[in-house]
Amino acid sequence: MNIADLEKSLSSDSLKSEMAGLMAKLYPICRSITGNGFRESLNIIDDYVSLSVVEVPTGTDVYDWKVPKEWNIKDAYVKNSKGKRVIDFQKSNLHVVGYSVPVHKTVPLSELKQHLITLPEHPDWIPYRTSYYKEHWGFCMSYNEMMQLEEDDYEVHIDSELKEGHLTYGECYLKGQTSKEILLSCHACHPSLCNDNVSGMVLVALIGKYLSSINNYYSIRIIIIPATIGAITWLAMNEEHVTKIKHGLVVSCVGDPGKTTYKRSRIGNAEIDRAVVHVLKHSGDEYHIMNFSPYGYDERQFCSPGFNLPVGSLQRTSYGRYPEYHTSADNCDFVRPEYLYDSFKKYLSVINVLENNRTYLNTNPKGEPQLGKRGLYGSMGGQSDKIIDQMAILWVLNYSDGTHTLLDIAEKSCMEFCLISDAANVLIKKRLIVESEETR
Repeated sequence: MNIADLEKSLSSDSLKSEMAGLMAKLYPICRSITGNGFRESLNIIDDYVSLSVVEVPTGTDVYDWKVPKEWNIKDAYVKNSKGKRVIDFQKSNLHVVGYSVPVHKTVPLSELKQHLITLPEHPDWIPYRTSYYKEHWGFCMSYNEMMQLEEDDYEVHIDSELKEGHLTYGECYLKGQTSKEILLSCHACHPSLCNDNVSGMVLVALIGKYLSSINNYYSIRIIIIPATIGAITWLAMNEEHVTKIKHGLVVSCVGDPGKTTYKRSRIGNAEIDRAVVHVLKHSGDEYHIMNFSPYGYDERQFCSPGFNLPVGSLQRTSYGRYPEYHTSADNCDFVRPEYLYDSFKKYLSVINVLENNRTYLNTNPKGEPQLGKRGLYGSMGGQSDKIIDQMAILWVLNYSDGTHTLLDIAEKSCMEFCLISDAANVLIKKRLIVESEETR
């Protein structure tokens, strides 16, 4: 079975249901860049695709960084003098500033407000904030709820632990016919934020699950890491292997209703960039292309000048460009299985282009070979199980000169890659083209 066959075999309804089920399992977990919530998430994903889990000790040097202390939290609240929880971690794990140090004391409202974060522009939403590298404590709450706080003494309790431990990441390796790799990188360090990035975790888990049944040309490496420090740590731990990465995508924000957005690699016109743009161009949907910038998610680590890997970022609405970003409004109502399914299909289509983008040689290059006697001559646009579109055949024959890939031909002809690839397969069977020795 190849990817095209896989796409035909998948039931959209069952896949959407599977996505919704996994999303519901992952969404409630309190994750951070380290800790048990991250491990719990990997354990759930491991039920879908086999993961190797790596633990990197606190204090490990990773280039200009050090692996931080491990953070875990059991509970947190703010109670008024009557004992009522006016802020409750059990109701939303976004209520606590990530990496807050433990605290248990009573403070007046004026002091409490120095440790509160709200969003006046969205008064019913809880913001998401962190303090990874500066020891601090704080709470997030809706602006409307903060305005209801009365002058009082408040019991503040954050039952957390910040100590020597480990940074954890998960890795899935699907061996292909070659050791050359397609990298899919997904950050999994956010608590209950569904688009950023439960959606990414769901997508890579199911891509890994379904691609594991296929004999791929490329090896597929999926890494599930904490953002920034996780990518830097993974690169430091795997520096001798990164030259095997020929194509890569950072997977995030793939479940919102916005149009698909692609951020190019630092290279700009790498094969992954061209493959994604081609798929989006022929998808029939609106899309947006961004040039690389050294800001965003982990594409900036993979594309740092010491590596300059061909890694782009394929999202729907880009980070920070939808109001729900990093707030409690990024929930399971905002992310819908139909949008996740659409992203899943686009990812498979991109991988399919990469898998089949070969270079061929015309075995009868002097003049146009007679197609009729080989059963390849049909009406323009005619297509059946035996007759592939005539124009696709002519394009492949003409540009199979050992210097043009099938993606080159698809771009020149303005035809969809799958048509060009199908035409090439027919011409191979008729021995009119052969694969070039330096096809990849």
